[in-house]
Amino acid sequence: MSDIIQLLPDHVANQIAAGEVVQRPSSVIKELLENSIDAKASRIQVLIKDAGKTLIQIIDDGEGMSLTDARMSFERHATSKIKVADDLFSLRTKGFRGEALASIAAIAHVELKTKTEVDEIGTIIKIEGSHVTSQEACVTPKGTCISVKNLFYNIPARRNFLKSDAVETRHIIDEFQRVALAHPDISFSLTHNGNELFQLPPANFRQRITNIFGGKTNEKLVPVDEDTGIVEISGFVGKPEFAKKRRGEQFFFVNDRFIKSPYLNHAVVAAFEGLLKDKSYPSYFLYLQVAPKSIDINIHPTKTEIKFDDEHALYAILKSSIKHSLGQFNVAPMLDFERDSELDTPYEYKNKGANVPQVEVDRNFNPFQNEVGSKSNYSSGNNFRKEKPGEWESLYSGLDAENESGIDVKQIEFESEEVTGSLFGSNDEASGKSTFQLQKKYIVSTLKSGLLVIDQHRAHTRILYEELLKNITVSAAVSQQLLFPLRLQFNHQEIEMLKEIKESLEQTGFIFAEIGKDEVEITGIPTLIPESEVEILLEQLLSDFEKEVPDNGFTQTDLLAKSLAKSMAVRSGTLLNSEEQQHILNRLFACKEPGLSPFNKTVFSTISVDELDKKFA
Repeated sequence: MSDIIQLLPDHVANQIAAGEVVQRPSSVIKELLENSIDAKASRIQVLIKDAGKTLIQIIDDGEGMSLTDARMSFERHATSKIKVADDLFSLRTKGFRGEALASIAAIAHVELKTKTEVDEIGTIIKIEGSHVTSQEACVTPKGTCISVKNLFYNIPARRNFLKSDAVETRHIIDEFQRVALAHPDISFSLTHNGNELFQLPPANFRQRITNIFGGKTNEKLVPVDEDTGIVEISGFVGKPEFAKKRRGEQFFFVNDRFIKSPYLNHAVVAAFEGLLKDKSYPSYFLYLQVAPKSIDINIHPTKTEIKFDDEHALYAILKSSIKHSLGQFNVAPMLDFERDSELDTPYEYKNKGANVPQVEVDRNFNPFQNEVGSKSNYSSGNNFRKEKPGEWESLYSGLDAENESGIDVKQIEFESEEVTGSLFGSNDEASGKSTFQLQKKYIVSTLKSGLLVIDQHRAHTRILYEELLKNITVSAAVSQQLLFPLRLQFNHQEIEMLKEIKESLEQTGFIFAEIGKDEVEITGIPTLIPESEVEILLEQLLSDFEKEVPDNGFTQTDLLAKSLAKSMAVRSGTLLNSEEQQHILNRLFACKEPGLSPFNKTVFSTISVDELDKKFA
């Protein structure tokens, strides 16, 4: 039998590595930004076209590379970060695998311009699918400029797997924000199709957060600072009253590297116990500095997951430090054993006794006294006057048996309204459509063949969905004008999403007076939405759009109608009167698809008489 195991060619191995390292355009930006940071750049510019599918360009003013280094950087496992295996346990840099540039060059057209400070001229290298097409000297400023064009041009399946430009742009912004937050001392800029999305000057951590998420974010932050032998924690958490319905602004940084950790996230949520509303998530921006030897950052290709030596101690320290900060800044109640001198009794009152209040009572007052102008002070002071009733006993004479006309009073019948248990009970019984509510969740009605059980939330969602879809399509929505405009704060990413769906929202009844950089002014809302629910509804809507950004106008309209209907529909646990139950029942069966909710869930179920008979067989 001949040998069948052989070494893979380099370009094939690079494409396989690209499957792990490069998942989408945002992965390329992450890897290239980390290389620029490792090159000690103080200014980094990111330029993208068509959400990175056509062009990704990173320009930095770092140390640059020599001719040999520029050529070697595209070889597999070529890196300047580590030399021996022990270096893996003392990493302070970002890209150490040495696969990023080789993987990117295997699936795109790459052009690299670079120059060191000591060299007079720089180097330009062009690579297409792992093959170097040219390598020449060029004039370029100090630093590195790398352009990645036509990503996945030689892997059509991967290119077709990419989402719409809106989705990919959102992923790019997420990666850009993570890197920019981890390094506030570096200047960053992001430009998409010629439009500048971010321009971040060097700043401290708090200023960087404010520059990215809007000026109003500053008042929402509570500082966290704790230094122990295991970990040094710094950063900010959001105040509980500003918690959102989605997990947007949650960032962990360990040794200046963004990570995802459900375990540490649980510690933060536990610190907010009792302070958050149901299904609300706090925002946090937390830096953790630990000894490099106590963590392993080489357990995931994207390096977003880290293994800690002592997670339990880290959990306890993080939870207690956040609790301490919330209590220290009067966000949460805490025990305070220091005496407040302002609450002490003044010295001049120290030996004084309490003054007993004097209550004067008119003991001669008689409310049943017949004479006008009694001697009592109360009567004279208040002009109390009482009419003389006369012979009141005569009013009831003759009622013992029969009156003078011979009518037996005891036999007289008086007309009166029949008292019923429900205002609409008689009407429901007459129409044969009586309903009742079960467990504040289901509406039960009778059919000729048995019982009808309806899920009230799903039914109302279906009703509102079709109504909203009709309003958006024919622009027939009705708005209620607000006496005082609503001003709501959102971050840059949320503002961009609102601009995308602004037209559709206006067709549902919203009226936007102004959409600024970090604030939205609303002067009109749909008639079905109470004013107090507007902010919650918009947050839920943005959360739904962030998870599932539509590719076209119809999908956007459908998603908008689904999200609004879900948020506006009556909830399970809400008590409905008989009229409201009948209203939902009638409107449900006027829908085009009453049997399914917009999310393809069963709305109602029937129980036949035969099935009931079997229960009692």
